[in-house]
Amino acid sequence: NLLELQSNEKIAALIRITSETINGQDTTWEQDNCLFFATQNGTVKQTELRQFANIRKGGIIAINIEDGDTLIDVKFTTHGNDVVLITKEGKSIRFHEDDVRRMGRATTGVRGIMLSPDDKVVAAAIVEKDAALLVAGDHGIGKRTDFEEYRVQSRGGKGIITMKTGEKTGKVVGALTVKDGDEIMLITTGGQMVRTKVDYIREVGRNTMGVKLINLEAGDKLQAIAPVVKDEDDDSDQQLTLEGLPPEDGITPLPEQPDDLKTEEDSNDVSDEPPALD
Repeated sequence: NLLELQSNEKIAALIRITSETINGQDTTWEQDNCLFFATQNGTVKQTELRQFANIRKGGIIAINIEDGDTLIDVKFTTHGNDVVLITKEGKSIRFHEDDVRRMGRATTGVRGIMLSPDDKVVAAAIVEKDAALLVAGDHGIGKRTDFEEYRVQSRGGKGIITMKTGEKTGKVVGALTVKDGDEIMLITTGGQMVRTKVDYIREVGRNTMGVKLINLEAGDKLQAIAPVVKDEDDDSDQQLTLEGLPPEDGITPLPEQPDDLKTEEDSNDVSDEPPALD
C-alpha cells in the first residue's frame, strides 16, 4: 500500500508535483506554493506545500474534518490564483485564492460557499489563462464555459449558476479546468469508460444544460470525469485501449445529440453575496 488508511478513509485526490531545481539543488519544497482543500460542506483552506515535505508511511494530518463533512478535492496552487467551487445542484462561486488565509495542517478552514440544505460541493477548479470550466452531470450531459463568464465574488456567498440541473442533465458529478487539445475520461457507475477530446465539446454559456457526452445504458449513470495527463517525454497514454473505442487512438467522438437538448440562456441568474464568514 502507498498509504495506510483507516477503515473509514479513502483517497480524495492525487496531486502531481513537478520537481524544481536551482543550481542542482532540489528547491521543490521551498517554492511559494500551496495545497488548496475543499470539503463537500463548502469549507476551504490552503496550506503551504512545504508543510508536506516529510510524510510518514501512516500519513500526516492535512486538514481537520468536522463531523458530517468529507474532503472532496485538493488542488496545487501558486500565489494569486482564482478558485471555483462547483456544487451538485449546479451552483458555482469564483473567488481569489488569497481570500483564504494560509493555515497550518491541523486546522479546519473557512467557508468557501454558502450551500442550500440539499446541496454539496463536488469539485474545485483553478482558473487558468485561455482555459474553460468543463462541468458534467450524472445523466451524461456536459459542457464547457469560458472562465470569463464566472465573475469574481466574495468568498462565502451563495454563488451563481454554472449548469442547469434537472431531468435531462441530472446532478453535477464533476468539473475540470480544460484547454483546447486536452482529453478527458468519462467513467460510469456500471464500469464503462470513454476517452474523448475536449474540442468535441462546444463552449456554451453558464446557465445552459450542455451537450450529450456519453451514451448510458438503462440504470447507468456518469460517476466521474478525469483528465488524461500526457507526459511530453512519454507517449504511453497513446497506447491506452478501451473496449468499444476505436483501436487507432482510443478516442471516441460525442454521441448523436437529442433534438430536445436545449442550450438557451435564461435571464433569472440571481446571486446573493453576503460578507465572507469564517
